Amino acid sequence: MIYFVRHGQTDWNKIGRMQGHIDIELNEEGRMQAQIIKDKLNDIKFDKVFSSPLKRAKETAQIICDQDLIIDNRLIERFNGELEGKLKDEIKVFPDFNDPTDTRFGIEPLDSFKERINNFLDELIKKYNKQNILVVTHAGVCLYVRCYFEGEPKGSLYEKYKLKNCEVLSYEN
Repeated sequence: MIYFVRHGQTDWNKIGRMQGHIDIELNEEGRMQAQIIKDKLNDIKFDKVFSSPLKRAKETAQIICDQDLIIDNRLIERFNGELEGKLKDEIKVFPDFNDPTDTRFGIEPLDSFKERINNFLDELIKKYNKQNILVVTHAGVCLYVRCYFEGEPKGSLYEKYKLKNCEVLSYEN
């Protein structure tokens, strides 16, 4: 099985501030969320553990299991350009994050974002078939992980694919 976990809560998640590539640590709630997931996944022996290079994902992965992490830059959150660090209610006009042609504010092009996620997943399935794998990453990455395994959401309702902090997805490997 492959287990995907969105990192635990940060102070910026709590107040609705856009993170992207900005390297924010977990808050106490995020650490407690990761401990709960550790307890839920306690009986699983992971053959490999992958993490985004950002602190919030690495710390979540380290709390969940006491194993060496494989840091993979393809798991980093989508770059949100000029929107990073802004509160969501400060942003007057949002780009359409699911439109491949919308790169306003310098956001990472959707096709590039999806390509690096798909590249990681293709490699993961090929190299680690039949193994238990833990992947700790971000909301945007997990959204497109769901698209990879489950197909695009009906009616383009991508918001329903978004994971909460420390929510877990699992797929047969």
